[in-house]
Amino acid sequence: MTTYVISVPGTFTGAAGQETETQSELARALRPVDPHQTHMGNEEDLDALTVNDDGTFTVRLRIDADSAPEAERAARRYAESALNAVGLDEGSAPLGPAAVTGIDSDG
Repeated sequence: MTTYVISVPGTFTGAAGQETETQSELARALRPVDPHQTHMGNEEDLDALTVNDDGTFTVRLRIDADSAPEAERAARRYAESALNAVGLDEGSAPLGPAAVTGIDSDG
């Protein structure tokens, strides 16, 4: 198994995703796979959730997997699940393609 940091971009299409409370709940839902627990990158580059003023966001997740494609699929599923847990669906927070943004060889 290898530890990957996977980034999944998305866009909040409605007001719910822009609410601070919803963003805090989403960050809590992502905490179990927080990439801060890896040995790479700058601290600020590893936030599990980054939201921009224009409603776009990036979810960064620490995923243990046998391959990069497997890690990307797992990250996307986890991101979708976290969004659903806070009441957001594919229509209110569509996701873009997941991508490997780091590999933790010390993890």
